[in-house]
Amino acid sequence: MHRYRFVLSRPFQLIPVLIGISLVTFVLVRSIPGDPARLILGTRATPQALERVRAQFGLDEPLWLQYLYFLRNLGHGEMGRSILYKVDVLGLILQRIEPTLVLVAGSVVLSLLICVPLATIAARRQGSATDSSVRLASTLGLGLPNFWLAIMLIILFSVTLGWFPVSGYGDTIAEKLHHMALPWLTVALSLSAVLTRQLRASLIAEMRSDVALAARARGLPEAVIFRRHVLPNSILPTLNLLAVNIGWLIGGTVVVEQVFAIPGMGQLLVRAIFSRDYMVVQGVAMVFALATVLVNFLADVLTVTADPRVRL
Repeated sequence: MHRYRFVLSRPFQLIPVLIGISLVTFVLVRSIPGDPARLILGTRATPQALERVRAQFGLDEPLWLQYLYFLRNLGHGEMGRSILYKVDVLGLILQRIEPTLVLVAGSVVLSLLICVPLATIAARRQGSATDSSVRLASTLGLGLPNFWLAIMLIILFSVTLGWFPVSGYGDTIAEKLHHMALPWLTVALSLSAVLTRQLRASLIAEMRSDVALAARARGLPEAVIFRRHVLPNSILPTLNLLAVNIGWLIGGTVVVEQVFAIPGMGQLLVRAIFSRDYMVVQGVAMVFALATVLVNFLADVLTVTADPRVRL
């Protein structure tokens, strides 16, 4: 009963978080130097023309009133109109959201495919040379910046070997998979370094737990114990860590989209920042924040549903 109450009440607890994020985003965006009206009209624009553009986009209103308009638009499912693109921000985001979703989802899947085998091998051979190699590789992975790793992969697999395209997204499914291979690998190598360390530690702890000891006392083979008890109990903390790192993951995709020229939300955000397109920056930031909050909410629901030991 308490778990159902938690699941039902949790979304309402997240509303103040989203409002706080919207306020911080609004203030930071308005702190960017430069005048959007002058960027649109150029340096030779007359004061009258600048005033007309500011009035058209509501930039002549007090900041507190602009923020209230922003909240009102969000309540109606609107995000305003882009200063640079002259279209609705929500429609613009929906046009760019597919490459970002593909990049994030593919990176998560690939990182799990990397970290689960490596962590399993390292945990079952604790203290061996293999374990040391896995820990060393994960430590190195934590220190490699995404932009540097992306450039190195481009030089090796695109420029030198010619296996993958340097940039773009493609049109057909096959072309998209081909274009996204290196971006997926870039993000997955960094993410899997974090997940591998966590999963390895969880596996070792579960292998020493009372459940595993009782299973050994019943004469179950080690492989069965690992598959039935150790691995399932270790996956949940790793998924929680993945949910916590979703904000970092989204930030990494922004950099990767720039390096590989992927027409996603990250590239849209960077261009909007440099163009002082307030509405687009606020809209993209809110979508990223909503995605982060939603993923963490789903992780909380999964945790309290799958593990009855969790206290709310």
